[in-house]
Amino acid sequence: MKTELPQGTESESPFKGKTGLRRILNALGYSLDGLAAAWRNESAFRQVTLLAVLGIGLSFYLVLPAWGRAILIASHIGTLIVELLNSAIEAAVDHTSLAHHELAKRAKDLGSAAQLVCLANLVVMWTVVILA
Repeated sequence: MKTELPQGTESESPFKGKTGLRRILNALGYSLDGLAAAWRNESAFRQVTLLAVLGIGLSFYLVLPAWGRAILIASHIGTLIVELLNSAIEAAVDHTSLAHHELAKRAKDLGSAAQLVCLANLVVMWTVVILA
């Protein structure tokens, strides 16, 4: 059952409606724009990317079992994903208001905590794989 909306309002974004290959190509473009924006504007993303390049490179240099290399690569990619999400939260909060608000602080702190947990996981995974 479709809910009637007041005249002049739409239930979906005007950017919706593309389907098939056009939607996939648009999504790819938006994703690449996001990666470029993260690289340009977020020093933490650049740092985590450098860490991932070095860590993944080292995982191929060292003699490691395939399962260990896979865990390390996945853990490094996880830090990149979490940093992108953390940066998105920070940008959305800052766009809403730069005034101090407890909920804005909480949102930013939770994003930062997620990255801390992800980096701690990375350290644990390196330790497990090296000691295995």
